[in-house]
Amino acid sequence: MPSNAGTTRLVIVESPAKAKTISGYLGPGYVVEASFGHVRDLPRNAADVPAKYKGEPWARLGVDVDNGFHALYVVSADRRQQINKLVKLAKEVDEIFLATDEDREGEAIAWHLVETLKPKVPVKRMVFHEITKPAIQAAVANPREIDRDLVDAQEARRILDRLYGYEVSPVLWKKVMPKLSAGRVQSVATRIVVERERQRMAFRTAEYWDILATLAVAKPGEGPRTFHATLVALNGDRIATGKDFEPTTGRVRAGSGVVHLDEGGARGLAARLADRPFTVTRVEEKPYRRRPYAPFITSTLQQEAARKLRFSSQQTMRTAQRLYENGYITYMRTDSVNLSETAIAAARRQIVELYGERSVPPEPRRYTGKVKNAQEAHEAIRPAGDNFRTPGDVAKELSGEEFKLYELIWRRTIASQMTDAVGSSVSVRIRAVSSAQEEADFGATGKTITDPGLLRAYVESSDDENAEAEDAERRLPTLVKDQPLTADELAAQGHHTQPPSRYTEASLVKALEELGIGRPSTYASIMQTIQDRGYVNKRGQAMIPTFLAFAVIGLMERHYPRLIDYDFTASMENELDEIAGGDHAAVDFLTSFYFGSANGTGDQAIAHAGGLKKLVTENLSEIDARSVNSIPLHTDDEGREVVVRVGRYGPYLQRAVPGAVAGSGEGEEGGSPGDRAPIPEGLAPDELTPEKVHELFLGGGGERKLGDDPSTGEPILLKSGRFGPYVASGERKSSLLRSQSPDDLTLAQALRLLSLPRLVGVAPDGVEVFANNGRYGPYVKRGDEFRSLDSEDKMFTVTLDEALALLAAPKTRQRRAAAPPLREMGVDPLTEKPLVIKDGRFGPYVTDGEFNASLRRAQTPEALTLEEASEMLAEKRAKGPAPKKKAAPAKKTTAAKKTTAAKKTTAAKKTTAAKKTTAAKPPARKAAPGKAATKAE
Repeated sequence: MPSNAGTTRLVIVESPAKAKTISGYLGPGYVVEASFGHVRDLPRNAADVPAKYKGEPWARLGVDVDNGFHALYVVSADRRQQINKLVKLAKEVDEIFLATDEDREGEAIAWHLVETLKPKVPVKRMVFHEITKPAIQAAVANPREIDRDLVDAQEARRILDRLYGYEVSPVLWKKVMPKLSAGRVQSVATRIVVERERQRMAFRTAEYWDILATLAVAKPGEGPRTFHATLVALNGDRIATGKDFEPTTGRVRAGSGVVHLDEGGARGLAARLADRPFTVTRVEEKPYRRRPYAPFITSTLQQEAARKLRFSSQQTMRTAQRLYENGYITYMRTDSVNLSETAIAAARRQIVELYGERSVPPEPRRYTGKVKNAQEAHEAIRPAGDNFRTPGDVAKELSGEEFKLYELIWRRTIASQMTDAVGSSVSVRIRAVSSAQEEADFGATGKTITDPGLLRAYVESSDDENAEAEDAERRLPTLVKDQPLTADELAAQGHHTQPPSRYTEASLVKALEELGIGRPSTYASIMQTIQDRGYVNKRGQAMIPTFLAFAVIGLMERHYPRLIDYDFTASMENELDEIAGGDHAAVDFLTSFYFGSANGTGDQAIAHAGGLKKLVTENLSEIDARSVNSIPLHTDDEGREVVVRVGRYGPYLQRAVPGAVAGSGEGEEGGSPGDRAPIPEGLAPDELTPEKVHELFLGGGGERKLGDDPSTGEPILLKSGRFGPYVASGERKSSLLRSQSPDDLTLAQALRLLSLPRLVGVAPDGVEVFANNGRYGPYVKRGDEFRSLDSEDKMFTVTLDEALALLAAPKTRQRRAAAPPLREMGVDPLTEKPLVIKDGRFGPYVTDGEFNASLRRAQTPEALTLEEASEMLAEKRAKGPAPKKKAAPAKKTTAAKKTTAAKKTTAAKKTTAAKKTTAAKPPARKAAPGKAATKAE
């Protein structure tokens, strides 16, 4: 404790990093300590429920729904040690300042601290939007009381999510698969991704052609001599482009009145236009102006960081958190585009210093957000302080990720107060008459920027990677009406319509924001949750829904459509905003939602349906699990309907016999083995085309006869198993080579494959040498020695001398030394043990030498923070050490000895001993599915 006499104050923040920064600004008389985030929450499982409540009917929910939705809060096991420390400190100070974050979640944490610590001294709430010395000192000098309306809104949100998750998730466990979860926002986000994939699956591509002309001016003046123009009309009718085709049929939209050119038509027209004169028929010039973009809010920061830096939403928010806690930027969870007068003045001063007086508009720019219920009293995300530090000023202080994000925020903030980018845009029409008297119109556009203004500092990216950048120029020659041109080249070019792009994290956040779903503090967790729960996988930046997501969303759409309705979910967000504003009571809202009381403020469609509780219990028997878990694809050439079935061990293809209804069970279970086929891991739903399905049905029990083996008379079958297509004949099997396709595999090729492993010859010492194909490619083998071959053909042609020479050469791959840690993180603030990240068999994990915690999806060794690592290991410690394996029974030892002895006997005795060993040690069974997941919400 401080030694000086006088008042001592305890300041409680969420993280140690924040505590360290703030402590340096307050000095003597203040003790700054971290709570490590949330200090208590609803019980995660039955073990968390205190004994006196275990018999209550509402205990599984953690919410007493019959008594005003009173929440049962428990202190997290990994927070108890820190809470005890805070309780002790609270008894030794004269005053407590709760300096948690300024949003609803921070307000709720402050309230939970008061409820948990039960302090006997005055408690005040201090808030700030940046961690700088002036801001912290101002916050201490101007404290306020805890805002109960904000707390009520956050508590209502938590209870709402718990009720939704704990009531809807069990339906998924019973009808789809154990351990699944539903969530008020996560289910809607998953639906958005699934709907986009359905559009891609229904999409049918179309081909269309046009002509690209390279035109030249006779006497070049200002600008280039040549430029490109594209055919846009023929005899007055517009040439078809991608937007003119129906996405589900690939046909031209009815009534569009466009000319659909195919390859022959385009090439023929280009030939008829060759050597014909071209004339400018129209030149239109308009001023170009690009206004600055508003400063960043949480959603736009995540979008731009994803586009420009390839950051995930979680990565962006983790990095922004570090920048905020160390005093580099303002608070990063905000939906306000507002800048304070101090920030505007700082930006304008810096613009003058860096870009000159002309780059600053006469009046400061002020922005109005489009986000409904945005808290305009807060600020946008910007560099902290009254004088912004340039990226060059902080380069040596920040990590690579931190520097990139800080520079992005700095540039966006500066650009928001700069002048418009101005220039001119030109649109030109050119006509040529073909030798067949066809009037062909070509179009070209140009853009020049005379004053880049804001573009000197910042250019926004687009979700369309093929889109032209805002600062790109397209310069055309100076053209006038009736000016003659000549065609240097006329090239027919083909195009294909493209399916709608998959969502990225950036575009999904944007979609949620536009729908009014979610709030700044939730976007990153939504992105992470739908991936962690197995509903979405990422391929690069693209978010691909799993078939499990299709089954879950299909069930919700058919039986609980209101619960994943976009408008309904947005209306709940609005209700929570009204509670935060003091306009509605949380109990009325929760009562209406859960019990269906029409007197409440909740959604009336749910209220009239009897509320959530009645909705999920009354119609449970009507949900047919087989139908829910069957996703129709198409009907094959033999009239069989093909579906994807979501099974406990993964999705697979199933086809009904003609006349049966797929998904009903009729004609499926008793059909031939060819009625099922596995779906390879990583295959996206829209990649299950009829052609791909046909290929997969060659295996999974399905097969195609290639002929008979002339030496044995046994049939040779082409199949496709878990690891791809293979050929089989009797007991012999061989995978197809990488260069081979199952569609055109011949009998001769199959026979060649079945000759593997091929006996190349016998070495001088009498050991046989073989050539074969393995997991890592073709190889030769002599005893225990292996060497790779440089091509698949070599397996069939390598000679004994070549094989022996290869085997005699030293191995090129040496045994690796033990790998060093991926990263040393520092000392765990809870246990004071050093933490490191290592690379394990199942991926990277963090360890303190005693406990290990695997990194979750989207977590990277570089981005994981010390606080996150500490929390992950604290959760592991709370569960206790993993149970040790029991010593093997004596019988197994005996069996092992028998096996050892069997090695010294004849082949017949080996077989007998092996059978005994097998009997003594039965194969391991897959564990039965455990109880339902605890984090249902």
